[in-house]
Order: sequence, then structure tokens, then C-alpha cells
Amino acid sequence: MARNHKPEDFHELLGIMEELHHLKDLDAALLDALLLQARRLTSADAGSIYLVEDNALNFSFLHNETLFSSARTKHLYTSHTLSLDSQSIAGYVACTGKTVVIDDVYEIPRSLPYSFNHFFDDVSGYRTKSLLAIPLKTTRGKIVGVLQIINPLGKDGESIPFTERDRMVLGYFADNAGITVERALRTREMILRMIKMCELRDPQETGAHANRVGAFAAEIYHQWAFSNGISEPEIKKNRDLIRTAAMFHDLGKIAISDLILKKPGGLEQDEFTIMKYHTIYGARLFENPNSEMDVMSGEIALNHHERWDGNGYPGKIADIFADPVQLGRGKQAEEIPLSARIVALADVYDALVSKRVYKEALSEEEALAFIREQAGKQFDPEVVAAFLSIREVIVAIKNRYQEDSTPPLRYRITS
Repeated sequence: MARNHKPEDFHELLGIMEELHHLKDLDAALLDALLLQARRLTSADAGSIYLVEDNALNFSFLHNETLFSSARTKHLYTSHTLSLDSQSIAGYVACTGKTVVIDDVYEIPRSLPYSFNHFFDDVSGYRTKSLLAIPLKTTRGKIVGVLQIINPLGKDGESIPFTERDRMVLGYFADNAGITVERALRTREMILRMIKMCELRDPQETGAHANRVGAFAAEIYHQWAFSNGISEPEIKKNRDLIRTAAMFHDLGKIAISDLILKKPGGLEQDEFTIMKYHTIYGARLFENPNSEMDVMSGEIALNHHERWDGNGYPGKIADIFADPVQLGRGKQAEEIPLSARIVALADVYDALVSKRVYKEALSEEEALAFIREQAGKQFDPEVVAAFLSIREVIVAIKNRYQEDSTPPLRYRITS
């Protein structure tokens, strides 16, 4: 990121904010875009975002060009918290609403209330020097997070101090970024309300499960798309779509009788046939053909139980709005939309490594062995390859979105 690439006016900022407005959900895609653009504006090597959650600062996203380059790493889902007080730099910014600019974090005067935590530098070998921390505020002035940008680079790649212009440009950027985060928070709240509604019917469909499946799907798609030469703008757009659409994969269960959803044991064959219709009911909720989100959500809801070998359900159906709907021959291979092939794997993996009333969670090794064995059978082999190549990221997501309590029984078909 060359220092001489700094914009001469705010036209580039306006273009950046227009691009960010297309990202609706508060997930890795949005936080990644925010950090990337903030670093570009200041030619910075690294940065992080903290979000205010449950009266604490949650370390939500990290960039470091020197350490991570463009690779997908577990650090993208690193999760730890800071107390919401003035002892840390980010905490001070969140509590006071003031921007902090430091030329060398290792030379902070002891008279100041905050200090630099050099733990990450110690374990990584990185050297943080210049730091600019700025609050992210909503339209009503509420602080929802802190943006930290680290080590602007000079022409020779050396770390240099932030300039007054950096502070001014990043201040304007942060004002708009805070609004973007606020809008994304509202979208996430709406999504989780819908998941909560489904949870009232089927207690397994929790917000944590939905978050895990959505995040798994986004990362698997990113790796698959990168391996297949998909352009970066297309990857960013589709990551955001699949992250959110995947969270709705089982929403159709709200139309299934409690006698089946909450049956304390395995399902009989006729009951399992009724259960299969949750895919159709879910797809019917997303009717707008002009909405990319509706189209992908419908594809996933309808097809996430199809199998690569053609032995899944609900199969080929001429009209999902027909009455009655007859289940068809299973779709196979690339007849199944890519988004659904990805979510099929994400959903099954989450079921395998999660504890249920009727089973213990499989170990990571056992789950991976099953997925490898099912490549070319239940799962698309290319999707399996993408999944296996980002195992550390997958485990980090699993660890980040933990259940508050063990969810109850999921349906099973009896043998």
C-alpha cells in the first residue's frame, strides 16, 4: 500500500462508502471491507475492529498485511474481550468518544490513563508502532465500536507516523462506517429474531447454529471461489449473500407440526416424508425474483438436503407453489446450486460436531473422516476440498459461536 496513493479529495471516500452500503450483514465480509478501505486511505499495514457487546469490547476482526497477506486464517475469527474502561487504548476511545493518535505505542507516557498491550506483538513477532484509534458512532452518537489502524507505511515500506490529513480523512470515514455498522446491526437483529421464531418451534435452530452455518458457508465459498479464479469483487458480493442466506436454511420448519419437530425419538418413514417438506415451505418464503438475497435464500432452503449422488430431497419439482407438491427425483451434481452444495456441508459438519440429546458430539477427526468419505457421494468434492483447506478457520468459527446451553433433540429417521 504505497503512501503516495492517498486521495487528494473526498471523491474516493464517497465511492468507498457507496460500496460499503451494499454490505448488509454484520459479518466478516463487512468488517473486512471496513478495515481494508481504512487501511487503503492511510496506507496502513494493519488494523483491527472492536465492537461494543454486552458492556465489553469484543475484538471482532483483524488485518495484518505483513503477517497474514491475503490468506484466510483463524485470526479472522479470533475472539477476546476488553473491559469497557480507560485502561486500554480501545477502551479509552470507547469510553470517551475521543480519537487517539500515537506515534510509538511503546513510548506512551505513564501519565496517560491507557497503555498498549504488547501480547500480540510478543507472540507474533510483529512490531506495532504508529496507531490511530477512532470511535464508530451511530446517527444518535452511540459508540458501537472502535476502529484501530496501525503502522502507515512510507515509500520504502517503513512505518511512519500518521499525518493530520490521515486523521481528518479517517474521521470522515469512521463517521460513515459507524452508520454502516449500525445498519448492519439492525439487519442482524432482524435475522436473529426470525431464527428465534424458528427456535420456538424447533429448539435446535438456535442463533449460534445459524451463525456457525452462515460463517462456515461464507468461508467455504471464499476458498472455493478463490481456487476457481473468481474475481475479488464477485467473491465479496457473494460472501455477503451466502453468509446471510445460509442462516435461513431451515426456516421452513415453522410450518411443520410440533408432533414431528418435538417428537422424543426417531421419526417413522411417513413422518420423515412430512419433514422433507420443510425445504419447500422455506423456499416459498423467498418469492422476490428481483432480490439476489431472496433468490439465494430460496435456493439454499429448497436444496440444502440434496446430495451430490442424487439421493437427497426434495428433488426436481416443477412448481413449489403447486398444491399438492409431489417430491421428485433427487437433483445431483451441478444440478444443485453451488450455494446449497456449500450449506449442505456446513450444516452436516455442524450437526456432527455438536452434542445432541440422542448423541455425543463427534471429535474433529471423526467429523473430518466422515466428510472425506462422503466426497463425491453426499458432498461436492470441490466443496469438500475447499472446506478441508481452511480447517483452522472452521474450528475458530465453531469456537466463537458457542451455544449458551445444549440444544434439544433434532429429528432422526428410524432404521
